Amino acid sequence: MAEYLKPLLCLVLTLAVEYVLSNNAGSSTGGKMFEKQVGADYAKQTLDSAADFTLKLFHQSTVADRKNVQQVNLIVENMDGLHLYVSQQIAYCSNDEIHESSSFIERFPRDVEKEITGILYQRLIEGIADYVRLKAGYAADYWGQPGHGGDWNQGYDVTARFLDYCNGIKNGFVADLNSMMKSQFSLK
Repeated sequence: MAEYLKPLLCLVLTLAVEYVLSNNAGSSTGGKMFEKQVGADYAKQTLDSAADFTLKLFHQSTVADRKNVQQVNLIVENMDGLHLYVSQQIAYCSNDEIHESSSFIERFPRDVEKEITGILYQRLIEGIADYVRLKAGYAADYWGQPGHGGDWNQGYDVTARFLDYCNGIKNGFVADLNSMMKSQFSLK
């Protein structure tokens, strides 16, 4: 779980970011569902809102606090054959790209728009990702409730709730932790 608290940012945020959507699975059922239930405009708006929310949550009010990212690409694609969640991958980040699985969208039994919104908030950053998702109000229905789990690092949902607990004891704890990990984090 130390990987979970790595020095953050799959993508860190800046003021003038262009959000680009590519639906490479447009003809698949999941690609069509993405277009119908989420859509390009909503996805771009959500990325922008998630960036603003995350900057405020982590107290990153100056340009010096942020990594300079000019463009973030959201790519909806078929990821069959990859596995992380129920024999398939939901999403992953690579440099300034968020890759979303059309197969996951197709098979997701609940509110697709809400789940994609939560994933976009989460995938803008790695590190304290599920804490951001929790605080943004997009915790997944299947997450454990506060106090669930035996150890703080038992799973992403448990870690998110643990960080929320710590932040409740000391307001700003997670923002401070995030800031320290930028330059001081070490597994040694």
